[in-house]
Amino acid sequence: MTPEDDRTEAPLVGDEVPLLTGFLDFQRQTLAWKCAGLSPQQLATRAVATSDLTLLGMVRHLAAVETGWLVGFGGLPYDVWPDVIRDRDEQFRVDPATVTQEDVDAAWATWHAVTDAVGTVVDQLPLDTADRPWGRDDEFSLRWILLHLVEEYARHNGHADLLREALDGATGE
Repeated sequence: MTPEDDRTEAPLVGDEVPLLTGFLDFQRQTLAWKCAGLSPQQLATRAVATSDLTLLGMVRHLAAVETGWLVGFGGLPYDVWPDVIRDRDEQFRVDPATVTQEDVDAAWATWHAVTDAVGTVVDQLPLDTADRPWGRDDEFSLRWILLHLVEEYARHNGHADLLREALDGATGE
């Protein structure tokens, strides 16, 4: 390809894993950027009074989502997964009056451990691996799950953008 030719070519099948994980990593980095430089109280600030949605709650929720889709997937051992908050309401329930830096650090440590565990799954299983995720009735392929995780992060990153803008005016990817 010459410098003058800036057309994007369709990826080859072998490029599919880095393409999917690259988009997932971009969405993860976007969430981390939306949370960067904020105090525990800011991370625990609700979007609106009638919602439990907070940035810290999203970090906890997305760790649980990744775990929920892939724990035990493809016969991999359960011990690669950190313990996450399973109760959806509890994931989002964060009180700015009582939240601590330790709460924030624990949420990020769990989130990072989960993203590492997903990397283990992706490194060990082909994209066409199909399995029934924990607690689900249907089988899904690893490819479908990774695409779903990209969608889940993208949707919540839209929420994160609104939260961050309300906190300090910061916007963007």
